[in-house]
Amino acid sequence: MKELKNVVLYDTLESHENLLPLAYTRPVADFRIGITTIKEKWESLLPGHYSYKTVGYLQEKFPKKDLEDNPALFIAGCVIPDEGLVEAICALKEGEVLTDGKKVIAFNARETEFDRLSSANPEEIAGSRVAVPELGSLEYVYDIFLKNAEVFKADYARMVKGRSSALLSDSCRLIGPGTTPDGLPSVFIEEGAQVEGAILNVKNGPIYIGKDSEVMEGCALRGPIALCHRSKFKMGAKVYGGTTIGPFCKVGGEIDNVVIFGYSNKAHDGYLGNAVIGEWCNIGAGTNASNLKNDYAKIRLWNYREHRFMRTDLQFCGLIMGDHSKAGINCMFNTATVVGVGVNLHGAGFPRVFIPSFSEGSPEGGFSNVEIDKFMSTAQRVMSRRGLELNDKDRHICEHIYDYASKFKGKA
Repeated sequence: MKELKNVVLYDTLESHENLLPLAYTRPVADFRIGITTIKEKWESLLPGHYSYKTVGYLQEKFPKKDLEDNPALFIAGCVIPDEGLVEAICALKEGEVLTDGKKVIAFNARETEFDRLSSANPEEIAGSRVAVPELGSLEYVYDIFLKNAEVFKADYARMVKGRSSALLSDSCRLIGPGTTPDGLPSVFIEEGAQVEGAILNVKNGPIYIGKDSEVMEGCALRGPIALCHRSKFKMGAKVYGGTTIGPFCKVGGEIDNVVIFGYSNKAHDGYLGNAVIGEWCNIGAGTNASNLKNDYAKIRLWNYREHRFMRTDLQFCGLIMGDHSKAGINCMFNTATVVGVGVNLHGAGFPRVFIPSFSEGSPEGGFSNVEIDKFMSTAQRVMSRRGLELNDKDRHICEHIYDYASKFKGKA
């Protein structure tokens, strides 16, 4: 049996900061895009002993394996793998570096070489190899919804090839061919999933229904779509392509090109498009989020690394929401609103397009700080409903973010 390699998925400070607020609570390799997380994609394509090398306060929950001065494959956690890229990385000899022509994306080295190689200019590394990832990498938060449909199709082909789907109920209507151009089923239903009385349009891409998930009556789905395990599309949901719903979510209303990492609810009517939602979020009934400016102007989006609004050249961009944030009923979000961690929004009117972490309030009444003990109590109640607890590692992460937000209020 071939010996498994040590693989370390690493974050640079630049990638961490550019992918806030979603990177506040997880390494970038734990972002969900397509069907699975980036780490899960690497594990399926490159078996090995995996660990993380991320920013300091996340290392308690996401530790790095003790390499004992042995060489390892260090791979940028923001890079989305494909078979060609994996082949190029496996071919690296100790001391060799792989780049995409602009930045280092992987290297084979001992940990003592990490700081030098991870931040090196590829042009200054003699003998560095170039391999451009077919699916690219996540540079900014909006890349998640922009690339989601393409990454989904790669995940789908890898995950369902050679497997049999559960049968689609006669109560459903399938629009489009029963198989993809590659000969895969155009709808794949995992064990224990329920799909009844739904319309499934697969002309633009397949639909993946995860284990023990449910698509209720009256739902209209237009692929490519992923509904991951133990999640639900509630009755009458209208779901457009490029959408991924992570595990343990409830989703209703109208959504278009949305990625929800998991454990979050948007269970009622209201529109959400070109958006990314973290974990443990709740979006109340009747809440709507704009994804297009009235004057059709290009969008500027808050960037944590630069502490300013950055140009994106996007015309469509909706809500970006960090973990443990909530929006009450009938809330409204302007185009490209960025919401930090632990935010509690309520009331009528549009809030500002950047809401710092641990803020509480409404557009008409203003915002105040959320007390850390109050936040912890709420988070514990929310997680306990899923049979989980806010453990000490989670608390330490939240305390770090809270301290940072208090120090740089208005920038976090």
